[in-house]
Amino acid sequence: MSADELRLELDDLRRLEGLAKHPRVQTLLVNEIRNVEAKLAKATEPSPEPLAAASAPAPAPAPAARPVLSYVTLGSFSWDQDNEKIKIYVSLEGVEQEKVETTFKPTSVDVKFHDVKGKNYRCAIPKLNKEIVPEKCKVVVKPTKVIVTLFKASKGNWLDLHFKEDKFKPSMDKEKDPMSGIMDLMKNMYEEGDEDMKRTIAKAWSDARSGKTTDSLSGLR
Repeated sequence: MSADELRLELDDLRRLEGLAKHPRVQTLLVNEIRNVEAKLAKATEPSPEPLAAASAPAPAPAPAARPVLSYVTLGSFSWDQDNEKIKIYVSLEGVEQEKVETTFKPTSVDVKFHDVKGKNYRCAIPKLNKEIVPEKCKVVVKPTKVIVTLFKASKGNWLDLHFKEDKFKPSMDKEKDPMSGIMDLMKNMYEEGDEDMKRTIAKAWSDARSGKTTDSLSGLR
């Protein structure tokens, strides 16, 4: 029922109340008038204002592009070893443990030191002499140096940290001349040898051309 209809009903009830003589009828009319008044009050009650739409959250700012860092390469360091591990000693002051970034792989090591007195440093060995166990390797920061510990995949002695091709291993390529491996070996021995070795190899080389190979090479034994 609309508010206008309720007002008309209320007017009629009030007129009837004024005409009623019997107390019971008057009571019934009074109760009904109150009931209609309550309905009219509810019908004319102003509707609540709609809630303001929640403002959409501002889009999160796009992450800033990570700046490209420059590093000073640490090419000079010392190292020692035992049967199971290798220790690399890097002389560098002001390093913080939480600012050290390490990448250990079976055949390589890359250690980065960030924000050391305003600079970034890097110590890397792209190809190790032999394989290591990455998950066991670690870095310990000391006041004046950093110790990088590498655990060997197999026990034994390393001749060097860096991988090097075996210069003295003759080539076994079947397509090559069988003598080429020997010639390469003599060439490497000449380059690596002392003056006596070079003279002996030069003489052997000269004699080989004149057919005296056997006697000349005896000087190499």
